[in-house]
Amino acid sequence: MHGWIKRESEILMDELIAVRRQIHQSPELSFKEYQTKEIVMEKLSLIPGMEIKEIDSIETAVVGILTNGEGPHIAVRADMDALPIKEEGCHSYRSKNDGVMHACGHDAHTSIILGVAKLVGKLMKQKEWTGTVTFIFQPAEEAADERGKTGAQYLVEAGVLEGVDMVLALHMSPEQQVGNVLIHDGYSMANVDVFEATIQGTGGHGAYPHLGTDPIWMLGPVLQSIHGIVARQISPLDPAVISIGEVKAGSASNIIPSEVYFQGTLRSYSPIVRDDLMKKLERAISVVEVLGGNYTFKANKGEPALYNNAIVNEQIRKSVQILYPEITIMDQPFGLGGEDFSHMTQAVKGAMFFLGCGMDDGIKRELHTSIFDIDESCLSIGVAILTQTIILGLS
Repeated sequence: MHGWIKRESEILMDELIAVRRQIHQSPELSFKEYQTKEIVMEKLSLIPGMEIKEIDSIETAVVGILTNGEGPHIAVRADMDALPIKEEGCHSYRSKNDGVMHACGHDAHTSIILGVAKLVGKLMKQKEWTGTVTFIFQPAEEAADERGKTGAQYLVEAGVLEGVDMVLALHMSPEQQVGNVLIHDGYSMANVDVFEATIQGTGGHGAYPHLGTDPIWMLGPVLQSIHGIVARQISPLDPAVISIGEVKAGSASNIIPSEVYFQGTLRSYSPIVRDDLMKKLERAISVVEVLGGNYTFKANKGEPALYNNAIVNEQIRKSVQILYPEITIMDQPFGLGGEDFSHMTQAVKGAMFFLGCGMDDGIKRELHTSIFDIDESCLSIGVAILTQTIILGLS
């Protein structure tokens, strides 16, 4: 069986590349993936026995279902949205939508899962096992809407994982060459939280600072306190980051402003550390009260940390070893980036692995950059690994 899966995945290469490039040329932002949805529905409709569903609560989502009787229920997810980045690549398939680009590999994810659906559809005819496979094509991984929700949250709430025993996903990894995969048990990507705060003083004339309170002066000890949280108040064994990305204050050279606004992000793995960072951050900002100022503080929790189930990961590892014994499996966390697939792995046991896609030319084409691109030979590898893992889960 594994020999067949590998051969069929390689036979699909031209089609996988064509679909990936078609999607790459027409990137769409979160919640606006209408053309991508049409491509996905068209491809799914060509697979015998495929049931195609749309989701009322998020109109650009597509779910495909293949079943051949009672048995385990496996789901596999692809995200479809692009980023507000102007592409700088010079290849023939560069984005035709100015200022929008597939800079995170979601075009590849979608092409791969369509390939998996095609192979599973063929295997269903053989009826060597019984069960159900759900193919989830998810909008809006990159951005939340006005309700603060991303695509995965809407799909979980819509019940697409009801009755599912295991959910799978993969992600492009341009830092790794084709032939490497990252598989890690437990927390592997970060809790993603954001905060905003203001330091409030009285302001005044720049020539008479002693007559008022200066929030810019207060910002100094606040920044020292904030940057000391991770350095001195969180265990070095616990991944954690606090970064400030914006500071705004003032309007003229001789006016001391009445407030300073700043915002930033918090990243962590552990739920305990996540809550601790929030508390320590507000306490650090509150030092302004000793200096004669006041403050406001607001924090919003985003995606939870991605938790990879060890049992599911073991099936992914086994699939890699069966199909590609020459591939290097690297056991390491994926970093402090966020991934809303974490909402799905909170709902049912699941795992995501990172697939090496780096181009061997010495140029760094990192995620979320204007020159991001992939070595497309990774596409058939992704199809084969996911298909083999599904078969193991159904067996």
